[in-house]
Formats: sequence, structure tokens, C-alpha cells
Amino acid sequence: MKAVGLAFALFLSPLLFSQSPDTTAILYGNTITSADLKKHLSVLASDAYEGRETGKEGQKKSAKYISEQLQSFGIPPMKDGIYYQTFALYPSISLKTVIKAGKKEFNMLEDFYYFRGTSYEAISRTELVFAGYGISDKNYDDYKGTDVKDKIVLILDNEPYNKDSLSLVTKEKKPSKWTKDHQVKTELAKQKGARAVFYVVNDFEKWKNKSKHFFESPSLSLDKPDGSDMPVIFISEGMASQLLAASKKLKDVQSAAQLIAAEGPRSEAIKQNVLIDFRQSTDPILSENVIGYIEGSDLKEQVVLITAHYDHLGAHDGKVYNGADDDGSGTVAIIEIAEAFMKAKKNGHGPRRSIMVMGFSGEEKGLLGSKYYVANPVFPLANTVCDLNIDMIGRVDDKHKDSADYIYIIGSDMLSKRLHEVNEKANAWYTKLKLDYAYNDIKDKNRFYYRSDHYNFAKNGIPVIFYFNGTHADYHKESDEIEKINFELMEKRARLVFYTAWVIANMDERIAADKKQENKD
Repeated sequence: MKAVGLAFALFLSPLLFSQSPDTTAILYGNTITSADLKKHLSVLASDAYEGRETGKEGQKKSAKYISEQLQSFGIPPMKDGIYYQTFALYPSISLKTVIKAGKKEFNMLEDFYYFRGTSYEAISRTELVFAGYGISDKNYDDYKGTDVKDKIVLILDNEPYNKDSLSLVTKEKKPSKWTKDHQVKTELAKQKGARAVFYVVNDFEKWKNKSKHFFESPSLSLDKPDGSDMPVIFISEGMASQLLAASKKLKDVQSAAQLIAAEGPRSEAIKQNVLIDFRQSTDPILSENVIGYIEGSDLKEQVVLITAHYDHLGAHDGKVYNGADDDGSGTVAIIEIAEAFMKAKKNGHGPRRSIMVMGFSGEEKGLLGSKYYVANPVFPLANTVCDLNIDMIGRVDDKHKDSADYIYIIGSDMLSKRLHEVNEKANAWYTKLKLDYAYNDIKDKNRFYYRSDHYNFAKNGIPVIFYFNGTHADYHKESDEIEKINFELMEKRARLVFYTAWVIANMDERIAADKKQENKD
């Protein structure tokens, strides 16, 4: 998206800014140093913090470290003597889940896996419905004449082909949408009222191992599952063959596939006592957002929010995913920014609007900390001027390896043209980075605008900026380590956020959401 030119911005809003850089802002911006950023990151991105996984000991230690830094700066706790906003999360899967069919018992990760359980209650049925490939199309319909409402349904992977290798669905060798995306099949089963789906996975071991991290670190939810959603359970061909063996006509997966290829769509209700026992604990996992609040002066009821998520992926198979860039870099930036604003206040140069820095937990689990905050804000969302969100600012991506002085800016003009102007002006005055808007588009195929905590604020009409260095080969890998951080560049990027917040906090006129955004999440 093309950026608004600086000259145009000044012409558009001549009263937004003074006519020269603020030397006071520079004084405190200069207190954000590469040395201090490295000092903090050396702690938070160390093995001792165990990858900072939400709800785990490493995340708790990280929250404690951040709050201790805020306290050392003289920033008082928000209330009750604590810096935390605590919230409950519920795990979506249990490694203890078992499935029983007749006298056979199948175990999680040996015979099946699932990503989101959606139910703490066991599901028990006296029959299993085999629904072929689970396809309903103009040329081919597995569900024709079959009622699967409130039933456990078993469907095959891919789609059927005849002896000439032509799809029975497309009448061509080219596969259809039903093969390309399993969610098309499972969504159809849900629409037809299925209670649960057993989805047979070709190359079960391969896909299970590829997703191993998700099973060891299950996704979490702010809401306790009520059992109303339809679980999708991916099963091995071996397990499927044992389930189908109760049929007089279907001996195993291969015979079922061959029968369909020869005769066309087929379904069958198989008498079989099936129990899905999730064995899920109803005890929530507690996690914390960490808040630092610096009260403003004459406009203190208005709050400028500066955020980053401090959680990461944890430790698995003896490897610690330290997340130095994601998002250790953003976390230590907000620590330094909080200190700079507090130093200014102590010296009589505090902001007019209040500054709130917040470290979110649960971002890697689905933006959960920020989702909880917007539903339970410390201050009314109507009083929140904007959210400046920092998620990965310590590295250089391949595009900029020969010209590293840059930062990606995402979302700055989605809801507020003035926020965009302020950020450009602050950069022109103080940091002179190249502002790259390559991902500043709601149609961006990477969907970065939707993938960090700022988006929960944008959904609520609050102007946002997402500061981002782009992805790299170490993204979400154990190799995202502190040795690869460019601290001098990180210093500049953190200062840009500080200067932008400084201008916004001290302007006469509040940044307004003056543009309508079409949300497409």
C-alpha cells in the first residue's frame, strides 16, 4: 500500500505537529539503548526461562521478571499491589484421550490425534456411519439417502478414482477441492449434523510427527468447551480398518476404497459400540498479562497503549524455543520504553495522556491475552487512543539483507490517517528508518495484519500500528537465539515506537479512528 507522503501529511494536518524535533523527547529516547535491550533479552531468551510457554513455569518467571523491572523504574502496580491481569485458559486436547470400539481400545498419538477437542464429556454411540469419502458434489454424493445427524461418521482421505485414474468427482485426473482441503469435508459433516468425525489420514505417521508440537503444547481457549461443537479426530488406516471390520461388506480401508471406485458412492451404518473418552481435566490454566501504567497529566483519562507478547513456544524434545526475536525483542522494547517514559515523568516531563505498556501472554495460542484484555479492559476501550504493537523487531529478513535500516509498518492507516502521519513524522525527525508498507494490506496473502495482538484492538475500532521485521529462517524454530539479534537496529526501532507514542501522548488533538475498516478475519 502506498504511503502518504510526508509533505502531503504536513499539508493535510498542519496543526498536528510542532515545526521541529522535540529535544526533550530525544533526551529520553536516547535512554533506550542496545546495551539495555541486550541485558534484558539475555535473561528472557535464556534457557532458564524455558521458552516462555503460556501457562508453564517459564512464562510465570518471565511475568515476574517484567513486573520486577517495572517496579524498579518506580512504576506503581495498577491495583491490589500487583502488575498482573490474570485470566483462565482451557486446554483443547488431552494426551490421555482414548477411543473404545467394542472390545478394542485406541490411544491418542498411537492410533489417532486431534487438534481441538471442544468437549469434556464423553461421546458414546451404538453405531458408526461409514460415509465413504465424505463428499457431496454434483457428480458424486456419499451422503445421498444417508442420515448422519448426531452420529459418529467415518470418512476417507482424498477422493475416489476409477480404473482409468479419473476422479469420480471431477471426471478428470485433476483433483477437486475435496482433496485439497480436509476442512471442506469436515464442515460438510458438521452441516449435516454429525456429532463427531473420524477422518482417515493417509501417511498418518508423517502428519502426526509434523504436528507433534501442537499435541505436546495444545491450543488453549478462554472459554470452557461446552461440548456442543463437533470434534474432528484424525485416525490411522490401521485404526480405520479395525473399525470397518465390524461391517460384513467392508473389511478394511483398501477394500472400502476399491468398492467405491467400482460401484460409486456408498455409505453404511455399522453396528458398533463406540466411545470417545476425552479424559480432559476441567481445571483451568492460569496466565497473566503484565501491565505498567504511567499516569498522564491534563489528558490522563486517555490512554496510549504500547504492547508486545512475551510468551513463546516452550521446550520440546530437549530443545528450548527461546524466541529471542519472537517476541523477546518486542518484550524488552516495551520494558525500555516504559523506563524512558517514567524517567521523563520523574523529571517533570511526563506525558499529557497516560501511557500503558502491556506484555501479553497467550499470543502464540491464538492472541488470547489481548482477546481477554479487550473483553475486560482496565480502562474503557473508548478511552484507548491507539495500540502500538511490537512483534519481532530484532532481525533482518532476506528482502533487506543489503539495506537493513528498515521496519515494516502494518495497519497504521487502516483506521486512522493521522496515526499514519504521526508515525511517519516521528520517523522523519528522529530515527530515519525506511518504513516498508509491503504487508500493509488486509488482502496480504501472509495475513500479518491479523496475526498479532494489535488486531484485537483494531476489531474494536481502535487505531493500531504493528511494528515488524518480517520473518526469517529461524521463525518458530529453536534457532531463534539472541546471538542473531541486531541490537543497534533494534534500538532504532524501539526508539521509533517511543517517539511515536511521545507525539501521540502530548498532542492537543487526540488521534481519531476516522476511517472505516472492512474486517476479514
